[in-house]
Amino acid sequence: MSGLGGLNKSKQGVVVGLVQLQLPSVKTKADLTAQTARVCELVGKARRNQGTMDLVVFPEYALHGLSMDTSPEIMCALDGPEVTALRDACREYRIWGCFSIMEANPHGNPYNSGLIVDDTGHIRLYYRKLHPWVPVEPWEPGNVGVPVCDGPNGSKLALIICHDGMFPEMAREAAYKGAEIILRTAGYTAPIRHAWKVTNQANAFCNLAYTASVCLCGSDGTFDSMGEGMFCSFDGTVMVEGGGRPDEIITCELRPDLVREARQGWGVENNIYQLYHRGYVAVKGGAQDCPYTFMKDMAAGRYRLPWSVDVTDGTSCGFDAPTRAYAGPQAHPLVPDSRKAD
Repeated sequence: MSGLGGLNKSKQGVVVGLVQLQLPSVKTKADLTAQTARVCELVGKARRNQGTMDLVVFPEYALHGLSMDTSPEIMCALDGPEVTALRDACREYRIWGCFSIMEANPHGNPYNSGLIVDDTGHIRLYYRKLHPWVPVEPWEPGNVGVPVCDGPNGSKLALIICHDGMFPEMAREAAYKGAEIILRTAGYTAPIRHAWKVTNQANAFCNLAYTASVCLCGSDGTFDSMGEGMFCSFDGTVMVEGGGRPDEIITCELRPDLVREARQGWGVENNIYQLYHRGYVAVKGGAQDCPYTFMKDMAAGRYRLPWSVDVTDGTSCGFDAPTRAYAGPQAHPLVPDSRKAD
C-alpha cells in the first residue's frame, strides 16, 4: 500500500518523490549553472505537486549529464555555488532533498558524490560512490563508507549510487547500520533495465528495507536514459513504478514503522539477522562464525578469483591506465555547514 502515492499520508508515513529528470547535456560552467537552476525549479515543483511530500530524490548525474567529462570547470565543491543553491531550495520549499554532484578532488580523479539535505538546508548525509561503474566511469573510488542519517518523520536513510546497488553487500551494509529506506540514484540506460529491477527488489527483501530508486530519463542526443523510478517494499514487491516520461515525479508513502516491526517480529526470512545466527533452532543463538571464504580473504587482503579477468582498467573506454594506488579509507570529512535552522 502506498497511500495513493502519499495523498493519504499516515502519521507514521514518509512520502518520497522520485524525479525522472530529463537527461541534461552539460559542457560549460554556464551549462552547469543553468542545470542547477533547473533542478532547484523541480524542487519547487515537487513541493507544489504534493504538499505531503517529505523527500524529493534526484538521479545521479542530475547536474552533469552522462558525458564523463572531468573538466575542473564543471566540477562542484561542498561549499560551492551549486550545493549552496540546492540547500537554499530545500530551505525555501521546506522539503528534504537528495542530490548528485561530481565533486572536485585535489588528490586525484573527482568523486561521484551524493547529498541528503534537510528541510532547513542542512546537509544530513554526504556519500562518495564506492563502486564507480567500471570501465566506463573515471571517478575516484569512494573512501568514506556507507553513511546512514536520521530522515524525516523519524526514518533512517541511506544513499547508494547506481552501480553500488548491484553489490548485495552495499544494501546489506546500509541496513546493518540501521537504514530503513535505501535510496538508489542512477543514470542507467536501457540495457540495464532487467538488472535494475531485480536488484532493487532483492536489496529490499534481503534486508527488510524499503528501496526507492530512480534513473535519469530521456535523451541528450547521444545517450538514452530510462527513468523507471521504483519503490519496493521490504517483502520485495514493487509498490509503485514509473515509466519513461522525463521530469515526471512518482511518489509513494513508505512506513518505516512497519520495517521495524518486521525486523523485530519476523522469524521466517529475517535474513539480515539469520546471516549471523545460522540454524538457531538447532544450536543456541545459532552459529556465529564467518563461513564465507570471500569475506575472510577480502578482510585479509588476499581476495582472488579462481578465473582470469580480461578488463581491469579503463583503456577500453578511452581512459589512460592509472598509475596511482588507492590510498585507503579516510575519516568522514566534516561538511562545511555554518547555517542555522530558521
